Amino acid sequence: MRCVIARYPFDLTKSEVEDMLKGIRPEQPVTGPCAVISRKLYPVKQVGEVITKQDRRDFTAFEVTRALTRLGFTCHETPPAPATPAAPAPSPAPAEDTSADSGPESTSYIGTTLG
Repeated sequence: MRCVIARYPFDLTKSEVEDMLKGIRPEQPVTGPCAVISRKLYPVKQVGEVITKQDRRDFTAFEVTRALTRLGFTCHETPPAPATPAAPAPSPAPAEDTSADSGPESTSYIGTTLG
């Protein structure tokens, strides 16, 4: 598929991009726009640099994201949140002891005669 990045046309296919990135480790930490390629999360600027062989300042993240999306890759504006295990359910609060209020020293006047 023909893609224009930094005013230069590139004829790319999804498999060609995957082959170009084979053996290249994704930069860490990924903080901005990113793409999932071969089950790895790459910054789009790194991908653009590899596929165009140009300096990262020569193109925008949007240009690369648009090209990768058209090729069928999943792109994100920010890295997706890591999957965390579900938090354990809170334990029920212990029942309060109400027997102290029902003794003879209770301040309740129900059922008593005031004289």
